[in-house]
Amino acid sequence: MANISSTYYPQSGKLIVLGAGESGVGTAILAKQKGFDVFVSDMGMIASHYKVQLDEEQIAYEEGTHTEERILLADLVVKSPGIPEHAPLVIALKAKHIPVIAEIEFAAQYTDAKLICITGSNGKSTTTMLTYEMLKHAGKHVGLAGNIGKSFALQVACEQFDVYVLEISSFMLDDMYQFRADIAVILNITADHLDRYDYKVENYVDSKFRMIQNQTKDDYFIYCLDDPQTAAGLKRHHTAAMHLPFTQEQKVEFGAYLTSIKDIIINIPNSDTFTMRTEELSLTGKHNVYNNMASGLIAKVQELRNQAMKESMSSYVNIAHRLEQVACIGGVNYINDSKATNVNSVWYALESVSTPIVLMLGGVDKGNDYEMLRDLVKNKVRAIVCIGKDNTAIHAAFEDDTELIVNSSSMKDAVQLASHLAQKGDTVLLSPACASFDWFKNYEDRGDKFKAAVMEL
Repeated sequence: MANISSTYYPQSGKLIVLGAGESGVGTAILAKQKGFDVFVSDMGMIASHYKVQLDEEQIAYEEGTHTEERILLADLVVKSPGIPEHAPLVIALKAKHIPVIAEIEFAAQYTDAKLICITGSNGKSTTTMLTYEMLKHAGKHVGLAGNIGKSFALQVACEQFDVYVLEISSFMLDDMYQFRADIAVILNITADHLDRYDYKVENYVDSKFRMIQNQTKDDYFIYCLDDPQTAAGLKRHHTAAMHLPFTQEQKVEFGAYLTSIKDIIINIPNSDTFTMRTEELSLTGKHNVYNNMASGLIAKVQELRNQAMKESMSSYVNIAHRLEQVACIGGVNYINDSKATNVNSVWYALESVSTPIVLMLGGVDKGNDYEMLRDLVKNKVRAIVCIGKDNTAIHAAFEDDTELIVNSSSMKDAVQLASHLAQKGDTVLLSPACASFDWFKNYEDRGDKFKAAVMEL
């Protein structure tokens, strides 16, 4: 059964795609395949390889503008998650009662595959990739999509996977209404992107909990029992799905927990118990124990053998830009954690490094509250090197907690400053806590420039 009733949204007519990135172009191709009259509109310039795809499919598009009078004639609109709800065009569409939905919502109508959906403020890319690799290693015919990999819609159009692992952001969830996850995972929730949520944490929590809407008693809900915002959300949001919590602070009958001797125990009904020592995991740090617990629970629900799970969890190599080892130069270790775009991610990074740290921090501040980093900065950080245009908030937050805070003029300059400040045995850690688009195209560009600057030392 498809994860959305195929009669809920228009099944023909004019479909407008707002945003011609990976998800938008994939949506356009699937929509044309399903018989829609498709038009793609992007306020920016469309990348050349996406234009080639649209031209090959003979799909009409525009760039550099949104022709409002054409768009407002739509029967259905699929918008990029990067376009906020308060954009005037989105407000105008909703005023005309034209459905505005996400790519995931649209494409889910056209597949009977099992959908494993993972969200969280931190760790979702790692957990999504680990889960995907684990299922692939076990011989499952599995696709990878959402915030990572190829467009979900394009894969639905062109592939026939039995199961998809989808990394889902809150921005995607905001435009999902009828979608149902077979397995819904909320890893953790910490204040992030609050500018999209009226600066109210509870609004952001509510967005994350859209993950469990429409679930039935035959589905599964996997979540962190130790996370306070998730606990708060559980009081407001309910699901008939089977609850499988994971925890490092208590013991649970069904779910995953950590013993006093640091064994991960995973139990689900009608299955044998999985046990693995944390020291055998390939990914280190407390946060990665949580990520492995979540992936392990998914694997058990998907009936993977314990041996196959252990093989994957002991050999998995982390994704680029997430606590990525770059080099050790002159006795100083360099780590690229450019994907850490919020404060909680930086907390995890600082917690996982055992040596003194020169921390590279900064970028586009999203209203960050740095208070949770204060103790770790006091105890672990030798100096902070600021990157980005405006670092006033970082100076104000940490001026009493570390000996030295310096500004830089470029990534190359920042890396050179960090290398001079670091002592033998230290770690230079790029973990910015901020968005990247003041100096860089995205966090990948920021991480790549960091790695290039390190290799020039």
